[in-house]
Amino acid sequence: MVDQQWSGVRQRVVALGAQPWSGKVFGSHGHGWALEDPLADDSLAELEAQVGVQLPDDYRSFLTCVGAGGAGPAYGLFPVRRVQGRWRWEGDGADLADLSMLAQPFPDRGPDPKDLDALLAVRPEEEDFDEIEDFDDAIEAWDERWETLMFAPERTAGAIVISHLGCAQREWLIISGTHRGSIWSDCRADDADLVPLLDQAGSPITFTRWYIDWLERAELTAPPSPAST
Repeated sequence: MVDQQWSGVRQRVVALGAQPWSGKVFGSHGHGWALEDPLADDSLAELEAQVGVQLPDDYRSFLTCVGAGGAGPAYGLFPVRRVQGRWRWEGDGADLADLSMLAQPFPDRGPDPKDLDALLAVRPEEEDFDEIEDFDDAIEAWDERWETLMFAPERTAGAIVISHLGCAQREWLIISGTHRGSIWSDCRADDADLVPLLDQAGSPITFTRWYIDWLERAELTAPPSPAST
């Protein structure tokens, strides 16, 4: 039985993909408007048993009612697939998530902002070096410090990457902890910490809102009908 919130969603996505203007929707060349088959209930149960935690309700019902990934925001919703007997999410950056840590709560806070500011303040600049080789060595050492601080597995415990926006920017779905069910933006490649996506009222955006908002915006991409004469 289809969850009411997802009733007709798969059909709307398929109908959009059939429109001659569908290629104008950002990221559509990445997912091609294709949706994976929905997961069977026993497959979902096996997935959750493997990762050791129940997925947020709206996401799990999407997986069983709409599809296991594919057409969606940006370059698409990362599909979850069973590969060689193990479940995993696949996509550009999906491996940033440590599936063995999904049952651990996503941290309420990231690195201390003072530590971030202090590290950014000493980032090497090319014009400060006489030799490019010296700059390359310095920035490589700095990058290692940045990655240690920002990309430690503990920073994204209890979360999975679900979409890639390009330029190493991604979005995460929080699986465990006080932020469970919300979507977070990841611009760490641009020297910023993860932040929650918020609606106009300042409330966290859930998976349902994230996906439906995308679908409604995509439907509005349709060109206006020719004026009647």
